[in-house]
Amino acid sequence: MQRPDLILIDVDGTLVDSVPDLAWSVDATMQELSLPPRGEAAVRNWVGNGIEKLVHRALTNDLNGMASTTQFEPALEIFKKHYAKSTSKRSFLYPGVLEALNWFAEQNFNLGCVTNKAQAFTEPLLQDLGIYDKFKIIVSGDSLPVKKPDPAPLLHVADFFSVKPENSLMIGDSISDVKASRAAGFQIVCMSYGYNHGEDISLAKPDLVLDRMDELITLLT
Repeated sequence: MQRPDLILIDVDGTLVDSVPDLAWSVDATMQELSLPPRGEAAVRNWVGNGIEKLVHRALTNDLNGMASTTQFEPALEIFKKHYAKSTSKRSFLYPGVLEALNWFAEQNFNLGCVTNKAQAFTEPLLQDLGIYDKFKIIVSGDSLPVKKPDPAPLLHVADFFSVKPENSLMIGDSISDVKASRAAGFQIVCMSYGYNHGEDISLAKPDLVLDRMDELITLLT
């Protein structure tokens, strides 16, 4: 693997297992709407495309479902209320993440975070888990007019650091990360443990699939 000048990292399913809090918030929302709880296993297959998609999926109990506007809009506000209270109570860093972030810092890599998670939830989560200051720039799902799989967030950060895309690496866990990276001209490494709607991420053909992020230490040394 080519040693990059820039490393970008996704949040949910890559840095953080945030499903326990997302599932709690989904089920609290369902309860308030007098709907059946959806449970953590279902939510684990639904996350990765932003909270709007998650709420649609929870309301319809379907990965491809779209709720009506009259049902969706109040449900989204209820979900935001619950998730704001429980963004990081149950979430945790995956094994090897902190070791990798510390090594990236020691090596003086340009390090950024690009996620589809809304800024209102991204920054508190990273702060609560003690890794907010590891990143020189954080691009959330609502920071720009578009989000992954559009390449614009990745290219925005490359431009921020004045780094060429071909000298950049994205670390993610989903097909959205792979599509965004390919379109941007980035290298792409995916974590095997993340969220990809129940599909093996190797089927999306990233450059590499790893079980722990700190495996990159050996690969990039």
